[in-house]
Order: sequence, then C-alpha cells, then structure tokens
Amino acid sequence: MSLSKTADVALMGDDLSKLPFAVGLGRATRAIIIQNLFISLGVIALLVITSLTGIVSIGIAIIFHEGSTLVVVANALRLLGYKEKHITA
Repeated sequence: MSLSKTADVALMGDDLSKLPFAVGLGRATRAIIIQNLFISLGVIALLVITSLTGIVSIGIAIIFHEGSTLVVVANALRLLGYKEKHITA
C-alpha cells in the first residue's frame, strides 16, 4: 500500500469534465472524516476521564456521547451541499 496521496475515481460514463468535482468531493470527504475522528475521540477521551474521576456521572456521559454522535452526523451532512470551487487564474 502506498502512502502517497492518490485518488481512485470511478465515473459512470465518459464525461471527464466531472472528474475535478469528484476529486474535490473526495478531498472534502477525507477532511470531514478526519474532523469527525477528532471530535469523536476527543469527546470520548474527555468523558472517560471525567467519568473515572467522578466529575460527571455515567448517565451524563452517555448523554454527551450521544450528543457528540449527532454533531458528527451533522458535520458529515455538510457534504450534501458540496459545490466545486472555481479557481480563476
């Protein structure tokens, strides 16, 4: 497996004008996945520490965890509004 940044894109058809959009959407998706991982792992780490130290009860921790799940889903839904950025030189 290569660590270089490459994109594998499958287009259903032979309209290559959609390739920049597909690559851009793939990059935006990767960025949002990374954001969601940091959100999820950050909230879980915070909740584990605060639960173990007794700062919050397990019930409150569960509520915050479920709330973070909604934040992650809402963040991913931003991809539905993805528009290709036109760069003018």
